[in-house]
Amino acid sequence: MEKPKLKVRGIILDLDGTVVDSREAYVEAANVAFAAIGIKKVDLRIALEIPRRLEQALSIDNMIKETDLQRFLGLYLNAYYRATEIKTKPMPGISETLEKLSQKAKLALTTMRHVPREKVIKELEKSDLTKHFQLIVTALDTCHPKPSPEALIRCAKHLSLQTSECAIVGDSIADVRTGKNAGAKTVAVLSGIFTREELVMEKPDLILGSINELPEFLE
Repeated sequence: MEKPKLKVRGIILDLDGTVVDSREAYVEAANVAFAAIGIKKVDLRIALEIPRRLEQALSIDNMIKETDLQRFLGLYLNAYYRATEIKTKPMPGISETLEKLSQKAKLALTTMRHVPREKVIKELEKSDLTKHFQLIVTALDTCHPKPSPEALIRCAKHLSLQTSECAIVGDSIADVRTGKNAGAKTVAVLSGIFTREELVMEKPDLILGSINELPEFLE
């Protein structure tokens, strides 16, 4: 079946798993947090399951032997935010793709990271990616995280667009739900830590292997 083409004036991109590959940062954070509670070796599956659950606000109680869950989460998140400064890598071909997309629509970026936007800007500037985005919104800029549409609505307003004129592009269940809650088009990519089966269940408008395929699906 031929995939539909989208007619949009704004594209709002997720950061982790969409614009940058964060797997190494997730693994580093898990290693640091588990080492602090006496566990020296962490299975890769567990390291990647933690961010999947946290993004969906699901419990990780059964994954750790630690009575003080808040302490573990604090250790994990602090380690993760430190790791993103050196461990994340731009997705292959992302610079060229963002250039193509910016010729077709206005671009903004959102992230669920609880960090000042200056940190994200600094991270993206290493690869000269910041220039493509008219706005960057982090979790510190909103009161309600995804799947609340708050960040998406804020981006659309800044771009002088209606949310219905925008598409949200991301690798997670939360990204698709955010777009639907805002009345935007939804594009799921398989470059992150969620599976095709999980994303199909959310019924996005498009499912692509990576963001690099998106330009050919825009009118």
